[in-house]
Formats: sequence, structure tokens, C-alpha cells
Amino acid sequence: MGAFKLELRCPQKVDGIALDPEPDWSFEALLSEIDELERKINSSSKVSVPFTKERPRDISDSKSNGRTSASPFVMRVFEDEMDNIDSEDEEAHDQSSVAAKRFNFDDLYLSDSDDSGDDSSLEAQPCLMEKGESGESSLFELSREHQFRVKEEIRNQISALETDLKTESQKSISAIFRVERYREERCEMERKLDTQYQRNIAEALNNHLTAVQRDLEVRSQIEERKIRIDAYEDAKRKEKALQEEKLRQERAKAEAEAKRAEEAKRAEDAKRAALEAQRRAAKEAAEREASEASRRAVSGSAQEGTYRPQINALNAQSSGKPPAAGKILKAAESALNLEQGRLQKLKQFDDENQALRLRSKEDFRKYERQISKLVQQITGTKDSVRQKAGELVNIFNDARCPQSISVAAFAKKVVSNCKTPRNAAFACGHVIVLVTSKVPTAMDLVLAELHRACIYTVPKHYSQSAFESKEAYYKAIGFQEDEGKIESVDNYLARLESYMKLYGALVQTEIYGFQNAHGLKEGWAWLARFLNALPANRYTAVALNAFLHMAGYSLFKKYKSQFRKMLNIISDNFLNALRERGDSNLNPVIAEIDAYLKDNKFLCEPEGRSLEGSLLSDVYVPESDYY
Repeated sequence: MGAFKLELRCPQKVDGIALDPEPDWSFEALLSEIDELERKINSSSKVSVPFTKERPRDISDSKSNGRTSASPFVMRVFEDEMDNIDSEDEEAHDQSSVAAKRFNFDDLYLSDSDDSGDDSSLEAQPCLMEKGESGESSLFELSREHQFRVKEEIRNQISALETDLKTESQKSISAIFRVERYREERCEMERKLDTQYQRNIAEALNNHLTAVQRDLEVRSQIEERKIRIDAYEDAKRKEKALQEEKLRQERAKAEAEAKRAEEAKRAEDAKRAALEAQRRAAKEAAEREASEASRRAVSGSAQEGTYRPQINALNAQSSGKPPAAGKILKAAESALNLEQGRLQKLKQFDDENQALRLRSKEDFRKYERQISKLVQQITGTKDSVRQKAGELVNIFNDARCPQSISVAAFAKKVVSNCKTPRNAAFACGHVIVLVTSKVPTAMDLVLAELHRACIYTVPKHYSQSAFESKEAYYKAIGFQEDEGKIESVDNYLARLESYMKLYGALVQTEIYGFQNAHGLKEGWAWLARFLNALPANRYTAVALNAFLHMAGYSLFKKYKSQFRKMLNIISDNFLNALRERGDSNLNPVIAEIDAYLKDNKFLCEPEGRSLEGSLLSDVYVPESDYY
């Protein structure tokens, strides 16, 4: 049986059963569906009977002449479902059901195929309209219009549903996005809060540990301080006990030495009377030799007078024995007298300081260490010289330390410090002048220490032939002994040169506003005594060379032509005497002295004489007014 498409004007949903907006049923399915609807309608008392079945639907499947034979069927339709009919006839039909119309499908061609579409139905419609009555065509049109409206309403509802669905979907997505973002923000905030909380915990823990550590350190410092205080008190008690014991021993020793000295003095007085006659004989011999030397004196030394060498017996006073033949000391008498006075003053200071140390419980060694440190820090700058000199004077004026102890320590340290290779001799000379101008006694002690360290600062010299051995001669002229061995000649000459440089720097130092008690006048006297009394040998040559290089510039600027005469005597007599000795070891010092004289190096200011810096500019006179 072929397919037939029928569009009905009926409600979309009857008793919960929805109609397909686009029905595509076969005729058998349509009949079965209509029968099912009739049974449901008849069984329900709430709904009036819409259809009345006049005769059973019996449609034969047989075909004749290529056309489908079918019996007509009767359909009843209510007027309330026909919305577009306004005529009065239709209102009359509302009171009673419309008479059933019979449709004849004898002339309608139906396709055998169940899949025939809307086109075949549309082609058959004109036939129905032509053969049917006007009511049938109206029903057909109404069905089509109702179908179109249903489709349009369904499409609109579907479109609205789709729009609502999209809107709701977008709202859901937006809400989900906001929720996710809010969740991320909350997570980030919680993470930051957690980090801040952990940081606060760490800081609190760190502060607590720091406080605990600080408390432990304070406690440990307190304990260490207590331990140090206890140790210091114990050491102080032990040191006090040692000092008391030492003082007791020193007192006993001093008493014993005093007894021995008294006994020795008595013996010395007895021997002195015996030696007086021998001394007179030696003095007469010395006067005769001095009269001969006076004729050879330098003409320009009128200020100093005639320097006569005095010949004394060596060790006559100490040993009490007659002087052996050849033990002769060569020096000017005036120089020996000055040396004796300075050494006597130094001895008095040493005795006084020894007694002060025995009587006082004060430890004066710290002042001596402080003085030694200041002397070692002297450099060739004006600010260093002024600062060190001021600090030294402050120590001398310190009431806690006797001045005799501090001055003696200064004299010893400043002389011993000149042996160092980096010693600034001119700077040390300035410090000595500045200090001794405030404390004049210090100058004699410094010179006494120089005389004790180097005999050529007097100047004086011993004849080697007067000694029984070379070692005894070396010890007499100042050689040092280390572990029973005499130092080498080169070491001795290096020390001799250092001492003479300090002496030469001292005599030529003049500072405006300060008085040098041992200035250029004493330097001129030293040079005259040296040339009058001392022989020409390696030791005296080194001493003369060092002195000229340090003080020659200042001596020339003051004495001019008189100093040139001195240099001529050195060139004609002293250097010739050195050359005549024929000693190859003398060649370097001879070359240095000869170059000094020939190159007129005394016209050039020696290196280091002018101190660097400006802090002492107010106490120094300009070069034009220096002398």
C-alpha cells in the first residue's frame, strides 16, 4: 500500500500525547493511530466525542488499472478548532456537528512507495479540489494554515529555546569563569597569607634565637670578665710578691756593692798617690807634643783656639798599673774634658734612676717603651717631627714618671735607633733640637750616649800598637762582641757611619725660634779637633766622610772661605796620608771624599735635609734667612 501524507488541524498535545509537527505516516499507521485516538477519547468521560464512525474503515489493498481503489471515510471536526472561518454558516455548524463528507479517492493516484514526499501529495491536491466540494478545500487550506502556524510556533519556540540556551550557557560559562577566577584569587590570597604567616613565624623565631644568642654572649662575656679579673688579680699579687722579693735582693746587693765600693775607694786613694808622679811625667810629655802640634794648627780656627792633642795612659785609673808603652789616646784636651763631663752627668742620672726604681713601686718601663715607640716612628716629615717631639715633651713633664728616667731613656733610644737602615738622621736631629730646647739637660745625655757608642764623635782615637791583641784594640774603639765573637769590620764601619751621620745632622740643625745647644759652632770645633788630633786611617776616613756629607752644606753656608781652607787641608794632608798607607780597602772611601771635594757637593743641599710637609712652616725660617 502506498504512502499518503495528511496534515490535520488539531491540538498539538491531546491527553499528554504530542503530535509530530511534520507527520510522514503511512496510511495504515494513520488508521491505527486514529483508531487508538478514538478508543482513548471514548474511554475518557472528560472529553466529548470528536469523531463519529459511520462505517468501518476497510480499505482494500487491491489495485485496479494502475490506480488505488479505496472506500471513502467520514471525519467530524469541531468548529472551535477552525479559527479563520467567520461566516454565519459556520456559526450554525457550532450548534451541531458538521455533517460528514464523503471523499472519493477513486480518481486519486497514490504511489506504491511508502517514501513518497510532499511533491506527490501536492500534485494530487488539485484533483481533490476539483472533484471535491468547497468544504473539503476549506478543510484542506485550514489544515495547511494550521500546520504552518504550528511549524512557525515550533520554530519560534525552538529559536527562543536555542537563544535562551545560548544565553544560559554564556551565563553559566561567565559564572564558571568568575568562580574560577574567584577561586584563583582566593588561592593566591591564601598563598600570600600563608607566606606572610611563615615569614612572621621565621622572623619571630630569628628574633628569639638572636635574643637567646645575645643573652648567651652577655653571660659568656660576664664569665670571661670575671675570669680575667681573677687572673689579673692573681698576676698582680704574684707580680707584687716578685717585686718585693726583687727589691729586697736589690737592696741587699746595693748594700754589698756599697761596701765593696767603699773598700775599693780606699784602695784607689792609696794607688792614686802612687800614680800621681807618673801622670805628671806623662803630662809634661803631652805638653811638649802639643807645642809642636800648635805650630801645625789651622789658621782659620781662631774661635776654637789651638787644639792640642793630649796623650794619656790608657786604663791608668781603672787598673792602677803604670801605662804600658804605646797605649796612647789621641784627642784634643778640650774634647776630652767635655766628654768626661757629659759621661759623669750620664752616670749621675743612671745612679739616681737606679735609686728611684728601688724606692718607688711604680713601673717606669711602660714610659720607656712609649718613648722607644715614638722614636722609632720618627719620619722625615714636618708633621711627624712636630708630633713626636710634642709627645716626648709631654712624657718628660708627666709627674708620674721622674724626668731623669724619661730623659735618660730618650737619649739611649734615639742613639740606638740611628743604627737602623731606614733611620731618618735629619728628622732625628730636628726632634733632638725641639726636645732639648724644652729640656736642656737632655742634650748632654744624648751626646754622652753618642760618645759612649762611637769614640769618633768626641773625636778621639786609640793607637792599635799600644794594645797587646787585636781583639783588645777592637773592643777599645767600639767593636761589639756577640757570643764571644768580635763583629766584622764592615759591620762596625756601618754602625760608625750611622752614628756620625746622626751627629752631623744634629750639629747642622737650626730651627727658627728654638736654640740648638750643640749647633754649627760645635760642628766647626769637631772638624778642627779631628784634623789636629786624629790620624788618617780607614775608621777616621769613614767618620770624616759621613760628617762632611751631613754637615758640610751648612758649614759652608756659614763659614764660607774658612770652610774651604779646611777642605784644602783634607785634600792635601788627610787624603794623601790615606793614599800613602797603600791599603786597597781605603780606595772606596778615598774616592768618595775626593769626589765630594772635586765636585763641590758641599754646595748642594743633602737629601732629606729639608723635611716634607707644612705643619712646621711656622717654626722654620725661609732659606734666604736661614743663617
